[in-house]
Amino acid sequence: MKTKSLNPSILVLMAALDEEEGIGPTIEDVEEHTIDAQILVVDGFSKDKTAEIAKDLGARVVYRECQGKGDALGHAIHQLNEDFDYIIFIDADYTYPAEFIPRMLEIIEENPHVGMVCGNRFNSHFHTERMNDLFYVGNRLLAFTHNLLNGVTMRDPLSGLRVVRWNILRNWKPKAKGFDIEVEMNHHVEKQGYGISEIDIPYRRRLGEKKLKARHGFQILKRMMADVNL
Repeated sequence: MKTKSLNPSILVLMAALDEEEGIGPTIEDVEEHTIDAQILVVDGFSKDKTAEIAKDLGARVVYRECQGKGDALGHAIHQLNEDFDYIIFIDADYTYPAEFIPRMLEIIEENPHVGMVCGNRFNSHFHTERMNDLFYVGNRLLAFTHNLLNGVTMRDPLSGLRVVRWNILRNWKPKAKGFDIEVEMNHHVEKQGYGISEIDIPYRRRLGEKKLKARHGFQILKRMMADVNL
C-alpha cells in the first residue's frame, strides 16, 4: 500500500455534458484549493459552451460520445498514460465544495490503509431543499441497500466528491456506464483490500439543469445487485 508522498501528484477528473453554468465555478473552486493539480474534463460533446469555458480556465478537455457519467470516467481512466498519486473526482455542477479536498488528501496521505476518501452530504448541515424530497428519499434507500448488499458501509455511497489512490484505479475497467459508477468504485476499492473514509461536507444547489432522473435509481440498484455476485 502506498505511503505518504512529499509532493503528491494529483489529477482532478470530471465528466461534463451541457454544464456551462457550473463548469467555470467548479474549476475555479478546485484551482483555489488544490495546488499544481491537473484538471481533465471529459466532455460528452456538449451543445453549449462547457468545453470552451473549461479550456479557457486551463483545463485539458477530451471528447467522448458516451453513454453516461460512468462511461466518460471509465474512458478517461483507461486512456491515462501519466502516473499520479491520487485522482480527485468531482461533479461539474458546483454542488461539491472543493475547500474540503485538502483535508481529504491529508486523510488519505496519513492513512496507508485508506484507499478512498469521500465527501458525505448527509450530515447535520444538510438541508433537504438542496435535493428535492424524491431524490433525497431515493438516495437514502439506495444507501441502505448498498450497505446491506455490498458489505461496504458508507453514509453517502453515491457521493460525487472522492479522492482515490491512482494505483487502485490504474488497471480498473469499470462496467458501469451511468450514475452507477460510484457504486462500482466503492466495491472495487474494497476488493483491493483498502478501507474507505468519509468526511462531512455541505452540499450546494446545482448550477444548471439536473441530469439525474428517477430511472437512474434502478440503474444504480441493478449495479448493486451485480456487484454482490462478483
